This record gives sequence, C-alpha cells and structure tokens, in this order.
Amino acid sequence: MNSTTTAYGVDGMTCGHCVASVTEEIAALEGAENVTVELVKGGTSQVTVTSAAPLDRALVAAAVEEAGYQLVSEA
Repeated sequence: MNSTTTAYGVDGMTCGHCVASVTEEIAALEGAENVTVELVKGGTSQVTVTSAAPLDRALVAAAVEEAGYQLVSEA
C-alpha cells in the first residue's frame, strides 16, 4: 500500500501547544497516518501529512481552523 505525503502551510502557530493542537486535529482525519510540523514562529509553518490516500484539502483546512489557525493557499 502506497502512502501519500502532502505539505501544507499554516499561519498563526507560535509554540508547542499550537503544534500539538494542529497535529491532533489533522491526525483525527480519516486516512491520516502521520503529521509532522516544522514550526516557524510568526510566519508560515510547514505541516507535512502522510496519509493512505490524498486528503481533501477542504477537510485539512477545516481541521486547521478547528485548532484555531489558518491554512495558507498553495504556492
């Protein structure tokens, strides 16, 4: 079974608690297997998600917003 890895930009995270909140919300999405966050305080942090199949961007955005942050548009 092949996994898919997708990187997302998330604005507004400033600390470990922010990282934990975003990680928890995205990890709860069906199919998500692993979530890693590269924190950039005051900037756009990179959130990398490994999943069984590509995740719906709208679901990822909703999970990020549920945690209190904003998914930024893709470059």
